[in-house]
Amino acid sequence: MLNPGAAGPYFFSPSLYAAGFRILDIFPKSPYRLLRPVLRPVFKAEQTPTVLFLLRWLAICSVVGILAGSASALFIVTLAWVTHYREAHPAIIAGLPLAGLAIGATYHYLGRDASRGNNLLLDEIHSPHGVISPRIVPLVLGSTLLTHLVGGSVGREGTAVQMGGGLADQLTRIFKVSARDRRLLLIAGISAGFASVFGTPVAGAVFGIEVVVIGAVSYDALVPSVLAAVSAAWVTRAWGIHYELFPVLDAPPFDPSRLLLTVICGALFGLAARSFAILTHWVGHQFQRVPWPPLRPVIGGLMLTAGILALGTQYIGLGDATIVAAGKVPQMPYVFLLKMVFTALTLGCGFKGGEVTPLFFIGATLGSALSFVVPLPLALLAAMGFIAILAGAANTPIACTLLGVELFGSHAGAYFLVACVVAYLVSGHQGIYSSQVIGAAKHVRFGREQGHRLDEVAEQRKGRH
Repeated sequence: MLNPGAAGPYFFSPSLYAAGFRILDIFPKSPYRLLRPVLRPVFKAEQTPTVLFLLRWLAICSVVGILAGSASALFIVTLAWVTHYREAHPAIIAGLPLAGLAIGATYHYLGRDASRGNNLLLDEIHSPHGVISPRIVPLVLGSTLLTHLVGGSVGREGTAVQMGGGLADQLTRIFKVSARDRRLLLIAGISAGFASVFGTPVAGAVFGIEVVVIGAVSYDALVPSVLAAVSAAWVTRAWGIHYELFPVLDAPPFDPSRLLLTVICGALFGLAARSFAILTHWVGHQFQRVPWPPLRPVIGGLMLTAGILALGTQYIGLGDATIVAAGKVPQMPYVFLLKMVFTALTLGCGFKGGEVTPLFFIGATLGSALSFVVPLPLALLAAMGFIAILAGAANTPIACTLLGVELFGSHAGAYFLVACVVAYLVSGHQGIYSSQVIGAAKHVRFGREQGHRLDEVAEQRKGRH
């Protein structure tokens, strides 16, 4: 429950509550004396600490929004440049192994815990150890841009979220926040990063408070998350950033048959999300066998280069063109599978970037392929896959439903909700963020896994087998 009064010793105190009527007492013979009977109850009211809490976080989150929004703007602009350069000079893809060595060595010798990526933020929220090093920002920014430059299959969300969380955590000492407030600050940074890189403040705000614990929403961080997400998205737009615009969907009316079809599609998206998470973690574990970490992305880079030479460049980078095409032209079933393999290999061997945009690609092309057998509009199926696979992989069905509404309009809102919830359920206790803690099991049969992280659950299941 939101308890502003417990926010820490630096802002809320009895002396602060008394300050209001001490000000009135300075002028005992002035006209203000007539207002004292009216104003005294205001300073004693329940709303006083709530208003102070709001004002404090408005100030803090304005700074978070400026930092995260500006960082995302810089990232989006430079990412567009390196993508354009790679497309104009495809021979640079041959530099994948060398780029892998540079990224691997940088993180091995300088990165410390930064190599854990988004999981580092979640770990600090659940079990704080200390302020995140500011070096995470240039490390993840430079490594992601280099990965895109040479043709790795990664996204942008992970970079923006890590920059947002890392920059927000630097305010811990400046604003002298308590341990409890630092948790809220990190969640606000996550929301700011997600909102600013996709231009979706509503989904970004909810993503931050939903991704921390599976099956629970961190309502104590609602105010900071909303303020940070809205501020960051506005700042990024203020820098002149224009986001990809998707056509508003005109979905057919819901009826029992379409509900059943949506449930089936949602289950398939959930299975795809689960498969992606398992495959990515498995590839990562296989590369752990290579004793010298900087060598891992070198080997992965050689494998990626061979795959690109054999299959072409459709499955590298963000794949925005294919995502858009998926809603217009039915895609073949192997397209989403190949993107899944390329992305799992890129991330698993040690290249840096996000998982979300590749998931958009995988989900949209899977939904598009389903149009061959599912009697629903092609654009609707692609949009459902676009968001539902993320709901299953990140365990954030509410945020992803809102993401669909922000990107594709509210007419298909019911389809988005059903698909996201079913995908979330079917994906089980798996996900792309291994540090997520299970707050509420998805089924009573797995209730004993509550309170454990996803990676702990995976190890426990291996032990039982």
